[in-house]
Amino acid sequence: MKKNWGTLLLLGILALLVVIALWVKNIKGKSSTLNEEAKRFKVEDTASITKIILSDKKGNTVTLERKKEGWYVNDTYKVRPDAIQTLLYTIRMVEVKYPVPKSMKAGVLRTMAGFATQVKIYSGKKLIKQYYVGHNTQDYEGTFMLLTNLDEDKNYDDPFICHIPGFAGYLTVRYFTNAEDWRSNLVINATPPELNYVEYKNFEKPDSSFKIEIINTNELVVFNGNGQKINAQPIKVKQYLAYLQNLNANKLITHLNKKLVDSIAMIQPFAQLKLSYKNPPHIKTYSFYYKPSTPEINSKYGKDYKYDPDLLFVRFPAWETSETETALIQYYVFGKLFQNYSYFLKE
Repeated sequence: MKKNWGTLLLLGILALLVVIALWVKNIKGKSSTLNEEAKRFKVEDTASITKIILSDKKGNTVTLERKKEGWYVNDTYKVRPDAIQTLLYTIRMVEVKYPVPKSMKAGVLRTMAGFATQVKIYSGKKLIKQYYVGHNTQDYEGTFMLLTNLDEDKNYDDPFICHIPGFAGYLTVRYFTNAEDWRSNLVINATPPELNYVEYKNFEKPDSSFKIEIINTNELVVFNGNGQKINAQPIKVKQYLAYLQNLNANKLITHLNKKLVDSIAMIQPFAQLKLSYKNPPHIKTYSFYYKPSTPEINSKYGKDYKYDPDLLFVRFPAWETSETETALIQYYVFGKLFQNYSYFLKE
């Protein structure tokens, strides 16, 4: 009888140990799964992303949305192609570099609570990823990030130090929340089949002005500033028309410096370019203004310039709205448009 009780007790203890072992294994398994889930920041299929919302602790929010015509910021302006490509690449490639040490965890979370940018990523109307992008590590080669558990609608407990493999730098600057910085800097982008004519006026030297009438892509007629037809080289005319493609500003200043924008609007431009479009019929006018030089610029070049030799201003019709934009542009990019009609003459 004693032997039977001893055997039963031993079997009971073994059964209890098995239950405890299974329970511990199950808990560890769940913990391990949670730890792995907390590291999954990347979205590999960026082609499925339709909307990204970035919000910072200062109350700034930008909504980037994919439409048929491309990406738009805050449902109004086209997005800079380079900026959205960089962001999508970051979303696809970001990985955990290493966990935040336990001794640093509380401090990192406190800093992120007052600094981090919230990132919401949608596919269609579904929120598929949410995380917070914080500050950089001391070596500037990692970024503190914290992922949200969407199933439980709360953040995971542990932040991580993230990076893009092969990239030496931090990622915070790629998730910026200034809508103006997201806007496309495109100023002029036209091809001959779209146009009826191109007219350039030089207000300082009216005789050097010209007009190109585009009958078709192989029949181009050039007139000088007095309206006289000139014997132009077709290759030179086609070359000039090619200059009208994909010209971008250094910076849009329309909403950044009202006083400067208003002062530019009140002065006479030194040159003007008109593009007459076929469909729908309309004319776009681009007015160019000198930018005054500064002692710093003159000191840099060792010359007493009246106007900045590198930069100038342009006023032009916005692509998406009815407003007039003002932008800072480079001579290096736009200077090729400021030609004399003699540029087209046959030698």
